[in-house]
Amino acid sequence: MKIKLVAVGTKMPDWVEKGFINYAQRMPRDCSLELIEIPAAKRSKNQNSAQWMEKEGQAILRSLETSDFVVALDVKGKNWSTQQLADNIKQWQLGGSNIALLVGGPDGLSEECLARANAKWSLSALTLPHPLVRVILAETIYRAWSVTVNHPYHRE
Repeated sequence: MKIKLVAVGTKMPDWVEKGFINYAQRMPRDCSLELIEIPAAKRSKNQNSAQWMEKEGQAILRSLETSDFVVALDVKGKNWSTQQLADNIKQWQLGGSNIALLVGGPDGLSEECLARANAKWSLSALTLPHPLVRVILAETIYRAWSVTVNHPYHRE
């Protein structure tokens, strides 16, 4: 199984890239974590946020395979504990599909992306900066995977 983090935004600070890579490299081959960066739509006075989200959403959807199990990161999604995420990872592995975690741009995900999602996940009720979300997701995925294999990284 491959977990793809599909995120709007490029040219992240060095600490973001290093943080993501640190956790992605810890993942085993049979549950790899990959980053797919989608360029943010060009902002101009002639367009509005709905148009920007639509452009970004189209690019996100083009990066997906039809067989991907899609999880949209959305403030209105469900909160998952580490154990619940670990349980989801086990189910996803049994399902045999690759997973795509969608992180929108500054204006969020388009309606088309939300409609494509098989699940919606809220990391927090807090507004988090998008670069930080990448690192949090990578660590959270690694932690949940470690639970599935009884690795000592996660302690309760």
